[in-house]
Amino acid sequence: MASFGSSWLTQRTQLLFARREAIKARREALYAEFVDEAARLYGDALGHQKDDAADLVKLFALLGRIRLVSPRPVITAAERTFDSIVETYLGSNRTMHEVLEDVHRGGFNFLIEFGEACRQDLARD
Repeated sequence: MASFGSSWLTQRTQLLFARREAIKARREALYAEFVDEAARLYGDALGHQKDDAADLVKLFALLGRIRLVSPRPVITAAERTFDSIVETYLGSNRTMHEVLEDVHRGGFNFLIEFGEACRQDLARD
């Protein structure tokens, strides 16, 4: 009986660990997809001023998925990233020279808060 109990407990622990790792891997993939789409849209927003929200649909959907599975700090950071992209689209277009100047002044930090929040979320598991 003790052997059965020990085997059952070991298997259960391994299954729980595997399940937690799978959930963590899905969140990590979701965060990476959000970063990819946010970076693409931010780059587009630098050179295109527009009021059309159609380009933001995928990012908004990713934000919705993040809201389903993530803690509040990650959600808040994702919302701020989204807002930064919208503000960039509403601003004036920038030339490559202006973009380079922004980079040298420490600009382009629109994903830092999101990255830090994600790193903390993934580290806690």
